[in-house]
Amino acid sequence: MDELVIHGGTPLMGEVTVSGSKNAVVAIIPAAVLVDGVCRIENVPNISDVAVITELLTRLGAVCTRLDDGSLEIDSRKVNKYNPPHELVKKMRASYYLIGALLGRFNNAQVCMPGGCNFGHRPIDLHIKGFEAVGATVDEVGEVITAYTDELKGGSIYLDFASVGATINIMLATVRANGVTTIENAAKEPHIVDVANFLNAMGANIKGAGTDTIKIIGVDRLGGGTYSIIPDQIEAGTFMIAAAATRGDVLVKNVIPRHMETLTAKLTEMGVTVEEFDDSIRVYAPTRPTRARVKTMPYPGFPTDLQALMVALMALAEGISSMTETVYDNRFQYVDELRRMGADINVDGRTAMIRGVPKLVGANVTSMDLRAGAAVLVAGLAAEGKTVINTMAHIDRGYDNIIEKMTALGASLERVSIAEKV
Repeated sequence: MDELVIHGGTPLMGEVTVSGSKNAVVAIIPAAVLVDGVCRIENVPNISDVAVITELLTRLGAVCTRLDDGSLEIDSRKVNKYNPPHELVKKMRASYYLIGALLGRFNNAQVCMPGGCNFGHRPIDLHIKGFEAVGATVDEVGEVITAYTDELKGGSIYLDFASVGATINIMLATVRANGVTTIENAAKEPHIVDVANFLNAMGANIKGAGTDTIKIIGVDRLGGGTYSIIPDQIEAGTFMIAAAATRGDVLVKNVIPRHMETLTAKLTEMGVTVEEFDDSIRVYAPTRPTRARVKTMPYPGFPTDLQALMVALMALAEGISSMTETVYDNRFQYVDELRRMGADINVDGRTAMIRGVPKLVGANVTSMDLRAGAAVLVAGLAAEGKTVINTMAHIDRGYDNIIEKMTALGASLERVSIAEKV
């Protein structure tokens, strides 16, 4: 196990290039199970979640080859199992996409309930509702979900709320179904559009991704091809917030500015200078930011995955800020870690009130989950003194070469093996 040691207080300066989207790639790799040929996926981030989902495909019979240019080649023609090993499934939340992909490929899937970050009850009832609407029978026995049918047939599904996971999983299950499937009240996040574009590049016929209504016209087969993952919206936001928190000047490259509009608006509201270019964003913050009020919402609202990071910035802002979490029911578990660093935060239900302090101080803190880990990392970069994050495991799940990228911006941080300290 590794920990992260940060010597904070230095403004971040320079340029950084964002990697491919974690939230997109962990759905697109399972989608490759549906491809009757070889697909090449470019701009694949080097993160532990990719390693886990790639190993899952390998254990099902796929041939996965990581290429020197960062691409991943997947040949799923010899996939012959629909029951991935439980111990791997439990390592990540997005492994539930294998239910839809395997059901779409074999009309059968046996997948245990997934693992991943623990920040509240996250049922998959909408996924099941979608599978049943297109002709599958779904049984839950213990921790195992079994979905099976003689034939998947197109149907109409209305999602009670715009669930990202359910939207993607239903697309995967129905892309090769007989007939037309319609998903109403579909989620609209950029990585949903990316998954649909990947499937279309392989030969699918999906219309309306990115809108409230998605129509999937079933095809007989997906034949393979090449596809490049979109830039990571949350990684881009992490660097933007880190620049503001450390009062730095950073050009964030390989971004889609339209995906960052809600964060850009809030940073501007806080007095941070944000300049947008074709595929990059500059964040310049020579002075202390001011307060803000933020509520997380499904896209195009403020992303829940940037909530903890934004609270870390608010902890340093002048005045009293508020953060309301509407997507998940228990995503403020990290607040005690920021309090150890001197933050003044009070949580009441789904709302946190943050009274900004002039400075944070280094402390020994815990990475509660992936995005909370990024939040204490950013807080450590802005704080005076040394911060030790007791595990890198959560951060490694979603950030590609984060230490190298932050170091190139002038940060002082290093990965330390706990075994080396004994």
